[in-house]
Amino acid sequence: MSLSIGIVGLPNVGKSTLFNALTRKCVPAENYPFCTIDPSVGIVSVPDERLEKLSLFSHTQKTIPAVVEFVDIAGLVEGASKGEGLGNKFLAHIREVDAILHMVRIFDIQDESGTEQTHLYGSIDPLRDIKVINMELILADMETVQNRREKILRDVKRGDKQAIFEDAVCAKMYDWLSSEKLAQYFKLSEEELVVIKTLHLLTMKPVMYGLNKKSGGKNLDESDPSTFQKILEEIEKYSAEYVVIDAKTQEDLSEFSKDEKELFTAELDSHDDGIDELIQKAYKLLGLITYFTTGEKETRAWTIKRDSTAPVAGSAIHSDFLTKFIRADIIGWQELLDAGSFGEARAKGLLRTEGKDYVVKDGDVIEFRI
Repeated sequence: MSLSIGIVGLPNVGKSTLFNALTRKCVPAENYPFCTIDPSVGIVSVPDERLEKLSLFSHTQKTIPAVVEFVDIAGLVEGASKGEGLGNKFLAHIREVDAILHMVRIFDIQDESGTEQTHLYGSIDPLRDIKVINMELILADMETVQNRREKILRDVKRGDKQAIFEDAVCAKMYDWLSSEKLAQYFKLSEEELVVIKTLHLLTMKPVMYGLNKKSGGKNLDESDPSTFQKILEEIEKYSAEYVVIDAKTQEDLSEFSKDEKELFTAELDSHDDGIDELIQKAYKLLGLITYFTTGEKETRAWTIKRDSTAPVAGSAIHSDFLTKFIRADIIGWQELLDAGSFGEARAKGLLRTEGKDYVVKDGDVIEFRI
């Protein structure tokens, strides 16, 4: 399943630094605007203790985690919707992803050692930065909506009912966007939503926020709690998730082994600095859940869309499972561990046989029958 989340934000807020930390893939992250011209794609494993426990349970030879795709997208500047900076490339790349991780810098220009890291606007103001990005996406969407209205104008004039309905929906959406509101928060009927989905608006994409702090820096969550609270309140307006993360520390630690990383994070008292939480929330933002298959040869986490039926879930393994599905033996991962074996689980009636209408739950362990 190819679903991706694009990392967006102003230049110098930590997008490529975070991408490096996530993927260990070498992408430009120099301290100047527009260093990332073409998007880089990284496939990142989703941390999941359930998979590790099932692997130990089955004495598995091979363990394969679920993954989420991150796309590092060039920094945006004010005026991008009109082609400023790398605006056209930026917007085109956002159209290609399924969700947005909006990186926002919350550390100051100068850290405790006196080292400076410039900001596009010369000062740290996360609320301003969030508004700049959102406004550019809104302006781009307004242009998309207006272009659509112009395209169907001839059909509207000749009285085509569908065109008239579509034009009315677009007019309502244009007015909503003009009030500086994101498209995803406009209440639409099912019929209206069908029209809007064809426009592929940028502000219809689900969003989460990465609040990037810096070890040894002056961070708003510590130095200015009242301003930081205002940032959280702004994010809450969008009903969005957020993660506070130290991207630079995580980039540095990504070069170490697992044991070395645990040692250093313990010394820094930084735990995982939000990176595991960020990956997990990004996975959920895409509307994804995980089910498992487990045995001596392999324990694997399979990625499916939430509310998938058993045959659809099986197609993640092989397309034949969709059409040739007969039934599936299913048990919750914790139930299986508690039972001690598949045999005991079956004897206790915990291993259920489900048909094609069964909706797979996050954490199910499944054996398909075809």
